[in-house]
Amino acid sequence: MTKITLSLEPRNITGKKVKKLRKQGIIPANIFGNKVVSQAVQVKGTAFRPVYNQAGETQVVYIKVQGEAEERPVMFTNVQVDPMTDEVIHIDLRHVNLKEKITANVPVELVGESPAVRDFQASLITALDEVEVEALPADLPENITVDVSSLKNIGDVIKVSDLNIDRTKIEVLDDPETVVISVAQQQKEEVVPTTPVETEIIGEAPAEGEAKPEEGKEGKKEEAPAKKGD
Repeated sequence: MTKITLSLEPRNITGKKVKKLRKQGIIPANIFGNKVVSQAVQVKGTAFRPVYNQAGETQVVYIKVQGEAEERPVMFTNVQVDPMTDEVIHIDLRHVNLKEKITANVPVELVGESPAVRDFQASLITALDEVEVEALPADLPENITVDVSSLKNIGDVIKVSDLNIDRTKIEVLDDPETVVISVAQQQKEEVVPTTPVETEIIGEAPAEGEAKPEEGKEGKKEEAPAKKGD
């Protein structure tokens, strides 16, 4: 496995003032864990992104903080992203002991083609997109591949117990009976029948130029004017 490295600098700017760093393309970060004192550091966004794309949150990264003699093994965690700009705004670096097991959520990656999807136009339902495992940091897989070519019929499932994992090095913490992927029949779009709108016509429409009789006055006789003195 290729060794992944990243260089960082100590950070003196904290609190709300870190906005100035972000405007300069610098990401504030913190090192914590494994009995080390929390330390504020920073890294250029252009340096961080390719390393994060390679390591994700499951691979060990060896960081070198400016002014320190030795590298430190860490793992990225709690990577905060601005929902408006999609830019990373903060990183936590979890210091790990390579000889001690840790827990991590490893993403599931689908590979292959499901015959049920191809032959019956079925749908694949992903019920579990991450699997919680425990292992030594160096033994954590980047992802867990799930071959869906075994899903041949509607109703077929792949459970946690079916996953191809080296269980001599990795302990799976999720329930073995938990469904990871299932095959379901596509729901047909319901067609709602349209009912023609009936218009009720009361009486006949008056001819052009003919006044419509007022309701309640038709057939009403005129009353004689009251006599004086009544």
